[in-house]
Amino acid sequence: MDSRTPAKRGPKPKLDTREKLIQSGILAIHTSGYGGTSIQSIVEMADIPKGSFYNFFPSKEAFAAEVIDAYSNRGQERLRSFLLNQDVAPRVRLEAYFDDRIEAFRAAQYVRGCLMGNFSAEAADQSAMIREGLTKHFGAWCDLLEACIAEAQQKGEIGNQFTASLLAKFVMNSWEGALLRMRAEKSDTPLLDFKEIVFKKLFERPIS
Repeated sequence: MDSRTPAKRGPKPKLDTREKLIQSGILAIHTSGYGGTSIQSIVEMADIPKGSFYNFFPSKEAFAAEVIDAYSNRGQERLRSFLLNQDVAPRVRLEAYFDDRIEAFRAAQYVRGCLMGNFSAEAADQSAMIREGLTKHFGAWCDLLEACIAEAQQKGEIGNQFTASLLAKFVMNSWEGALLRMRAEKSDTPLLDFKEIVFKKLFERPIS
């Protein structure tokens, strides 16, 4: 059930205005945090009058929930592009995805991390709406990881001591923690540590 308050009624605003606000929100909140980002700063970045914001979103909290939706959907597209590629072995797909993310964080000089992880640390305790969105989207990411891990287990590329579901949740939790350490240390060391443990031990190939 969607607990968000409906936006105010009135003339139907242009769709591109809504998208501009959401994309500006992703950038602003990713850069300055949820608490450090004001509605004013978002509309200025989008170059849209402040009143237009409330044609789409009844509150900053409702806006943040939609920012999380948009960010997660974009992240899921990237996950799918790697994990659903049937031309590549499933364990190789998993490793390639994390290699891609590590390289992206290096290029960004270890700032920002994962927007959903940042929201979890900053706002999940204060907002049921945000918490529900995070739970839903982390679950969707885990489902994609789980499917690829299960395929790797079926093909004998990853051991089956633990279920694919448990492995997927552990990997997601560990990755999000590594991203927080990455930001604190401004280094890829936590990400490389994550990858070494996951792929050399947790996803170790079964002994024939």
